[in-house]
Formats: sequence, structure tokens, C-alpha cells
Amino acid sequence: MRLLPGSMRARVTLVTAAGAVGALAICLTLLYAALDRQLWAAIDAGLTARAGDLAAALQVGDTAALADDPMAQLYGPDGEVFAGSTALQGRWLLTSEQVSEVEDTVLTTRTLPVGEDGGPIPVRLLSQRVASGGSVLSVAVSAEPVHAARDRLAIVLFVAAPLLVGALAAGAWAVVRTALRPVDALTRQAAIISSLESDSRLPAVPGDDEIARLARTLNDMLARLGVAAERERAFVDDASHELRTPLAVLRGELELALDAIGDDREVEQSLRAALGEADRLSRLADDLLLLARARTGALVVRTEAVDLLDLAAAEARRLGPALGLRIEASGDPVVVNADPERLRQVLANLARNSAAAGAATVRIRVTHDRDTAAVEVADDGPGFPPGLLDAAFARFTRGDDARSGAAPGAGLGLSIVRAVVIAHGGIVSARNGEPLGGAVVTARLPLT
Repeated sequence: MRLLPGSMRARVTLVTAAGAVGALAICLTLLYAALDRQLWAAIDAGLTARAGDLAAALQVGDTAALADDPMAQLYGPDGEVFAGSTALQGRWLLTSEQVSEVEDTVLTTRTLPVGEDGGPIPVRLLSQRVASGGSVLSVAVSAEPVHAARDRLAIVLFVAAPLLVGALAAGAWAVVRTALRPVDALTRQAAIISSLESDSRLPAVPGDDEIARLARTLNDMLARLGVAAERERAFVDDASHELRTPLAVLRGELELALDAIGDDREVEQSLRAALGEADRLSRLADDLLLLARARTGALVVRTEAVDLLDLAAAEARRLGPALGLRIEASGDPVVVNADPERLRQVLANLARNSAAAGAATVRIRVTHDRDTAAVEVADDGPGFPPGLLDAAFARFTRGDDARSGAAPGAGLGLSIVRAVVIAHGGIVSARNGEPLGGAVVTARLPLT
């Protein structure tokens, strides 16, 4: 069962009201106790002053002062009344037993039949021993004003407390409503924005408070989502473009083979061309699967001790003749924990990119520092186009010539290079320039 309301505005108001009730209860209780104490202190101070004056009068034998006092009596050691106020008319403030129990000054509150009509009323009594033969002087005052003041105070406090709590709750409701008004606006706008409206943004909230920072953060998130959505649309468009060409060629070659039945040479050429396009489609599917696994963190690398210089030299000997390149491998022997097959894939993709760009020479250099090993692959080709360098590792990124079909490949080579390097816990970067003046790709891997 839900104990708190679902609305944040209602919850904050409820918590504020509950806190106000607790704080007011403590404050009003302390106020009531302090005022009550002050009232009794004032009564006791008056009684003490009257008792002092009467005791001084008795010292000089003036008992008439007792008769003029509104409520005072002088008792002998046996409890007999020697003198007292005329207003008491034979009514006693103390009994014989109470007189005998007085040792020093005693303050008590009792109900005695000393009212105007002889009815019982609460009185405050001060009793003390006086020097004249162990006599006891008792002075009293009605406590009804104190009780009435306490009752009026309690009524005022109990009436004021709910009003204060209500006022605080209403104020809290208004403050929270004002504070959350931008949140309501953000919520309504966010509900309107659909996944297809990548350019839509939440309304800006002025200031630099938490809600304003939340609005800016959400707008930044929407901007990133818009970029991601745009990239996904571009990916689908590029994938469709890359798949359409080999499928059209494959279909054409198969149709040509069917038309050339009876001409074994023509059929063989068409089937070999179709097989090549099928291989291209297979490689494209493998590359897309690798990138998809890398994006979800499921790209598996089986690590073992690998000497990067030996691996680079072996790949240089294998790839050079196959791609028509002069590939040189040099540097320091460096051993890392890595997947040798994936690293071969990295070097092969970089070499194919260099060959496709028209390079004649590729230089692979292996270096290391205290924490990382670096594999630098440089060529003497034209390098990355200026507008393409920042997006070199994006999927389906190729130069304009590649788009026209002059260069083979689907534009996934560098994306795969980055995915493999990142899967090994490394980083990869691209630039143009030294040592050969063309493209330079550097992969850095952590040392064991």
C-alpha cells in the first residue's frame, strides 16, 4: 500500500507539513512551559515579598498588618491561629498537622474553601517559621488567575498551531508548484518529441539551478541521440548502397550464365565473376557482424603473447606481393598479450587501404614506451582527404573516388581497425604527414 502520494508536489507539501507539525509541537510546548513557569515565578515572588513584610511587622509586634492582608495567618507551635486576615472569617489555611510539618519556607498549591462565598478555590501557599517562639506564618494568594491564563494560552496555542501548519503547507505548495513549473513544461515537451524529431529540443530554463542544469543535460542528450539516429540512418543507407552493387552484379552474371548455356567458356567466366561477388558479400557480412559485436561489447579476442615486430614482419612478407606494395617492417621487439589473428586483420586492412589509395610503399614501425606499445603504419599515398580525417574511423567512410567505384571496399576497414584495437584496451589515431608524406595510422596497445 502506498503511504505517500504519487505527486512530488504533494509529497514535498506533506513532508513540509509534517516537519512543521513536529517543529511547532516542540516550540509551542517549550513556550507554554516557559510562560507557565514565569507566571508561577511572579506569584511566588509576590508571596515572598508579602511574607517578608508581614514577618518584619510581627518582629515589632504589629499584628494588625495580618488583619489587613487579604489572605494570611499566624499559627502557634500547636497549630492554633494567633492572628489572621479578617477576610478569612475563621477559615484556616493550614491544619495542625501541616503546621507541625513546616521546617523552613514551603511553597505549595492547594484547593481550599476560601472563596468569596466559601467555595473551594486553588491557592498558592507560602509557609515559613518565624522567630517568635516557633510560630508559623502562612501567606496565600488565589491561583485562579494563573490557571485561567494557562487555559487561555493553551487555547490560543492549539488554535494558532493548525493555522500556522495550514499556512506553511499552503506556502510550501505554492513554492513547490512554482519551482516545478519548468519541470512540467519539460515533461510536456518531452512527451511531444518523437524519435523521428531529432532536431526538436526541450525549452530552455533560465538560471543555473538544478532544473536549468537538468534541461541543458537533457538537451545535450537529445543532441547525442539525434546524432546517433542520423548515423544509424546513414548506416542503413550506406549498407543498402554497398549491398545493392554486388547483388546487381551477381544477378547479372547469373543471368548471363543462363543465357550462355552451351558456351562453356562464357558460363565459366560468369560463374567465376558471380563467385567473386558472393565472396565480397560474405566479407561485407563478416565485417558488419564484427562491428555489431564490437558495439555491444561482445567482440571476443583470444589473447596470447605476441611479438609485434615478428608479426609485422611476417605480414609484410605476405601482404606485399599480394597487394603489389613494398612493405617494410622495423622497430623494437615488443611482446603484448593480444589476439594475433585480429592484429593480422588490422595490418591487412591498413595495407589494403594504402593500396586502394594508390600508395607504392608502406612502412610499419613498432615502438614502445613504459606503458604502451605502438604500431605505426605509414604510406606514401595522397593521405586522408582534409574533410575526411576527423571521420576516418566511421563506418562506410570513403573518399569521393571510392564512392564512384574507382576504389574497391565498403569503407569498413578503419572501423574494424578501431574496433579491434579498442577490444584490446588500446586506442588508434590517424593523421597525414611524416615519415612518407601520406596517411599515418597509429595503434597503441597496453603492455603486459
